Amino acid sequence: MSNINLDILVRKNVLDMNSYSSARDEFENKKENLVFLDANESPFQNDINRYPDNKHTYLKQRLLELNQLSNGQVVLGNGTDEILDLIIRVFCDPGCDKIITIPPTYGMYDVIAKTNNVENIKISLKSNFSLNLGEIKKSFSKKTKLLFLCSPNNPTGNSFSRKDLIDLIESFNGVVVIDEAYIDFSSNSSLVNLIGKYNNLIVTQTMSKAFGMAGIRLGMGFANKKIINYLNKIKPPYNINLLTEKRALEELENIDFVKSNIKIILEERDKLIDSLNELSFVEKVYPSDSNFILIKVDDADLRYEQLIDRGIVLRNRSKELLCDNCLRITIGTPSENKLLIKNFREL
Repeated sequence: MSNINLDILVRKNVLDMNSYSSARDEFENKKENLVFLDANESPFQNDINRYPDNKHTYLKQRLLELNQLSNGQVVLGNGTDEILDLIIRVFCDPGCDKIITIPPTYGMYDVIAKTNNVENIKISLKSNFSLNLGEIKKSFSKKTKLLFLCSPNNPTGNSFSRKDLIDLIESFNGVVVIDEAYIDFSSNSSLVNLIGKYNNLIVTQTMSKAFGMAGIRLGMGFANKKIINYLNKIKPPYNINLLTEKRALEELENIDFVKSNIKIILEERDKLIDSLNELSFVEKVYPSDSNFILIKVDDADLRYEQLIDRGIVLRNRSKELLCDNCLRITIGTPSENKLLIKNFREL
């Protein structure tokens, strides 16, 4: 069991500061039909004239129920990106501390690090896209506060072994952030059930992928209560708007529909992999544990432009480390996938 001294890792100014107190934090609402003259809102009712619940009580309760967690173990963000930014700002002193990332991976880790003037130590995946545990551990130091691991990984599509992830959590004297944006499509189980065992673990998830709600920008961070309290200290009080919360709650009551869509995506992924393997210019189809497939082709720039001309947009990942001549294909609807394969065959 990991029991890191988190107070040593947190920036001193964050330890010493008080979080912002909103007008609605300053009294207990035990009565109904209150007259609100405290928050400088418009008094004219239109369903959105009041500030949202800055504690996001009902939404958090539902998320904690689904993940079998306790109160105080989740923080919400305007997309996962906001949570990742909060994590770096809580733990890393600008111009001093460092993070570790494992490219090729999600590009925002590096952008957020640079924005906060935090050095990003990059330890490449192996050629088969597995973790290089030895090299990662060599990069551990007193200045490396955070280790970011995306599993299933973007853009490679593969999951890292649970054994390797736990090995790194237990070995690292900092905080390990497991980005599980694509976990709903994976054959591996989430690590969210380990946050009670390892106090240096943060698991992030999103409503953008499996839930099909990229437009509402809602990310979740799961961790022990102490880490969540740190994040809440610096989090803007109303970062989740009323419409986002309402739409998310509606979708969370419709889990069976979400699961049926995931099932379709997985079935379509298998069909698409079979079809891609038949194409002469596709040199490799990488195993996928997500809602996308990475493929290596003869000439990614050419194939990308050819498909653009036919009205189909893929993602050219050729400039990423280890991804020379690789295209990333998001799994579409059955009709969209058929159209893609039809056009691929015509090429």
